[in-house]
Amino acid sequence: GPYWMAPYLLISREAPEPSLALCCAGTVTAVVGMCLMVMVDAYKAAVLGVKKGLIVDGPFTHVRHPNYTGEMMIYGGFAMMVHHWIPKAVLAWVWGQLFFPNMMIKERRMSRHQGWDEYYARTGLLLPPLSALTGKSKSN
Repeated sequence: GPYWMAPYLLISREAPEPSLALCCAGTVTAVVGMCLMVMVDAYKAAVLGVKKGLIVDGPFTHVRHPNYTGEMMIYGGFAMMVHHWIPKAVLAWVWGQLFFPNMMIKERRMSRHQGWDEYYARTGLLLPPLSALTGKSKSN
C-alpha cells in the first residue's frame, strides 16, 4: 500500500539520509504506537468478550480512539524519518479520507450506548483533552 512509500524513498536513496536523532525519534514513535495499538486491541477484545457496550475505562478512559492513535504513531514514525513530502502527503490523504470518516462512523455507533454524552464530553478523539492531563474538569 501507499505506506511503503517512506521506506521505498529511503532504500532507493530518493530522499536524503536521515540523521541518527531523527531515526531514533521515528523508531521510538513507531514502537510506542505499535505497543499502544496492540494493547488497546487486546484490551477491547477482552472487555467485549465479557461485556458488550461502550468501553470507557483502561486505554479508553481519556481517548475514544486510542487504537487509531497507535496506528497513526506507527506510520507517522516511519514518515518522520524521511526528508520528503510524499510520505507526509500519503498519510494526510489516508488519515483524512479513511481514518477520520471511519472514526466518525464509529462515533455514531458508540453514540447509541448509554453514557455516551458524558463519555464524549470528557474524552478526546485521538489524544487526551488538556483537562485530563491537568486533572481539571472541562467545566472548570
